[in-house]
Amino acid sequence: MDTKAAILALMSVWGVGVCNLPANAQDASDTAEDATDDVGESENPLLNKVWVRADADENLPGPMQIFLGDGTLVTDSCWETYRLSKWQQISDSAISWDEDGMTINADISELTENELVLNLKLGSDVLEQRYVTATVPYLCPDMIK
Repeated sequence: MDTKAAILALMSVWGVGVCNLPANAQDASDTAEDATDDVGESENPLLNKVWVRADADENLPGPMQIFLGDGTLVTDSCWETYRLSKWQQISDSAISWDEDGMTINADISELTENELVLNLKLGSDVLEQRYVTATVPYLCPDMIK
């Protein structure tokens, strides 16, 4: 899945639609599947799905991450603007990404088709984050102003 397809997937999670998007999304999906089959990325359960925080603060709902096979990380939530970053898988149990010029290192303590647990190494602190695959449709709740 390329960046264009990820943005389309993110828009579908938001519930945004455009009349000719399905054909474009299908074309992008076919191309992405061909590319991932060539390099074996389709076997990695981390890739190309929307991961939503299961342990999120109820006042700040919907933090999500999408790890794309091309090395792009899409980060978004219901309360802040999306971000595109570079990420890499260092080993079967470790990943890292760039966030505002800093490298965030994380250990993958659990990874299944539907669950992801990351231990972020933030200086001397370790922060556990739990994710589940997004249910579709997903709609962010109205934020209290």
